[in-house]
Amino acid sequence: MRIINLVENTEGNRHCLFEHGLSFYVETRKHKLLVDTGASCIFAENARILGVDLTQIDMVFISHGHYDHTDGLPAFVRENPDAKILMQKLAKEAYYHKNKGMEKYIGMDPGIGGLLQADLLEGDREIDDEISLFTNVTGRKSWPAGNRELKVKKNGEFYQDDFRHEQYLVITQNGKRILMSGCAHNGILNILERYREIYGKDPDAVISGFHMRKKSGYTKEDIEMIKETAGQLKKSSSIFYTGHCTGEHPYQLMKEIMGEKLVYVHSGDEVPLPYGC
Repeated sequence: MRIINLVENTEGNRHCLFEHGLSFYVETRKHKLLVDTGASCIFAENARILGVDLTQIDMVFISHGHYDHTDGLPAFVRENPDAKILMQKLAKEAYYHKNKGMEKYIGMDPGIGGLLQADLLEGDREIDDEISLFTNVTGRKSWPAGNRELKVKKNGEFYQDDFRHEQYLVITQNGKRILMSGCAHNGILNILERYREIYGKDPDAVISGFHMRKKSGYTKEDIEMIKETAGQLKKSSSIFYTGHCTGEHPYQLMKEIMGEKLVYVHSGDEVPLPYGC
């Protein structure tokens, strides 16, 4: 298996561009997948630099309905109009970042959900013996504080986003399982709890943002939550690869606790998967 980061917030491969967005290329025995598409066509530019042929992709997996994971889709479809695009039906809703000082649309381009290639799901889906996805994460342990400013607009009214549009990819290869999540808005501890309910044990590796990044300072409660999450993840048998919405300061705090169990993946990096994956 190969997993290559096509775009992330920070510079990695010096030949690659970077932006506030996330996209991965995944190659298994049976499939060539795209997991999210970043916020623009940058992921496609980096794919060319890295020798990834987007015309060979057979499936696109969209983790949730935010622009920084979806707005590269038009660029992808121009190169590959045949690949199936898997997203939750709720990913088409109107999502906003809203607080007292601002109201910003952060949902996907409204035209994306209407693409003929889009397979709009309502819940879990098993594709084959290599690829499956799950939803229905309802726990609220260490729920990211930044979620409180993320809303969905319905009939002119704003409501708290409950992230039912978020889905999680599970890749099985050589008896090993890798869990991929975009931003883990539902909280990485709750996502892992749901995973264990389905599969009975921890995944071998987890690739996910942790949605801890903040533009302003971190409160005492923020720091405590970050450290508590890191402590819980350290107890897991999984190796964790992160970036994007985790934020560099939270990453450093978590790295101090988790050590080699936590790895940052930058734009253009190949994910150093555990042996056997």
